Formats: sequence, C-alpha cells, structure tokens
Amino acid sequence: MEKIRIQKIIADAGYCSRRKAEELIDGGKVLVNGRKAKLGDKALPTDLITVDGERLTVRKRKIKRYIMLNKPRGYVTTASDELGRRTVMDLLDGVEERVYPVGRLDRNSEGLLLLTNDGDFANMIMHPSRHISKTYRVTVPSIVTEDQLNTLFSGVTLDDGTVTQPAVVDVELSSHERSVMRITIREGKNRQIRRMCEAVGLEVVRLRRVSIGPLKLGMLKPGTWRELKTEEIRALREAGSR
Repeated sequence: MEKIRIQKIIADAGYCSRRKAEELIDGGKVLVNGRKAKLGDKALPTDLITVDGERLTVRKRKIKRYIMLNKPRGYVTTASDELGRRTVMDLLDGVEERVYPVGRLDRNSEGLLLLTNDGDFANMIMHPSRHISKTYRVTVPSIVTEDQLNTLFSGVTLDDGTVTQPAVVDVELSSHERSVMRITIREGKNRQIRRMCEAVGLEVVRLRRVSIGPLKLGMLKPGTWRELKTEEIRALREAGSR
C-alpha cells in the first residue's frame, strides 16, 4: 500500500479541509503512531493518526456531501466554538456525515457558505491560485465617493500593509443615508471586504455573500441549506480549473 501525505488522509476522512489539516500539522496537533507529524510527511491510512488528541477514523467508502447554506448573522463559521456561540453546524439538521465549512464568513456577515467533506473540492475552492470569484452585497450608511470607488476598484492597502488585487465594484444605490454596492473579489484575505471598506473610510452595516464563482445564493432562505446539484458542482470545478 502506497503512503499518502498526511493532510490528504485527514481531509479525505472528512475531518477538515486540506489547508486546515496543514495548519494542524504545522501546529503540532497531529501524531502518527505516537510521533509528531511534520508537513511533507506521509503515512498509510491504516496508521494510528490522532488530530488534537482525537483518533482519526478513515472510512473505506465515504458519501461525499456538497451543501450550500444561507448563513444568517450571529453564527460563527466553525465546527465548534469554545465560547459556546452558535455555529453554522447547528443549522445542518439531517446531515449525518461530518462536513466542514469551505472558507469563512465572520459572525456578523451572512449569505452563501459551502460545506463539504470532500477535501480536494474544498481545497480547490479556497486555494488562492484558483482565483474563484466571490461576490458580496455591501451596505454602508453614507454616500460612496468616486475616489473611494476608484480605490476599491484598483486595489486597497489594508491595515497590515498588504495590497488587495483589483476588484469589480458596482453601485446599486447611492445616497447620503445609505449606499449599496456589489463587490467581486478573487482572493480571500481575512475579513477582506470589511477591511477594504474601512481602509477607504466606509463603515459596513450589512455584508452578504451572494455568489461563489458561478454558484448563486438565489432564493434560499436564511438559516436553510440544500444539496448542490450535479451541474453546480461541475460548474464550480470548471471555474477552478481555468
């Protein structure tokens, strides 16, 4: 039997995404036969692998699940929360398989969130090199000036000194009381949309993700989920292979 990279074994077992598995390995949370694993190590699926003290169960056959959720405000995008806050997993009634979120929406953000137990699929969606677009509907309590729009469009210097890639910005509504924009980005920095707006002096009062690549949120009600259709999975894979 051929050895496999440990992060792939963890992802294929449905524990988390491959990128998250790499973080766990790098953080010393993964043991293989009692020894601490390192990035690049390989193992057999039959080896004793523990993740943060929990023994990994490798199933011979796994039903792959691809779920889209309309995340409401007030839920954190984690499998569990040490502070006892509500998580998106609380909304997945009827899902027996262990799935995990693909990327994040912060607690006060809402909209389209993918969950799966397919590590390769999750890695494809999240990996920066794939450049899969994500579109957000952003509401601010003020008018948006041409200078602010131009900066958002051309690239913003964030609070840590990094510069964002150019974004697509469409203004749906603009007034002194409220403005609504659709912002499309092809990268996934932490809290990126909020930080982009803060950098140009705009306060975000509502942030909703409405699409990931070709997949649109549509009329899915807040707090509910559905399985992705075969053609939607195929379209996402095609978007990630371009």
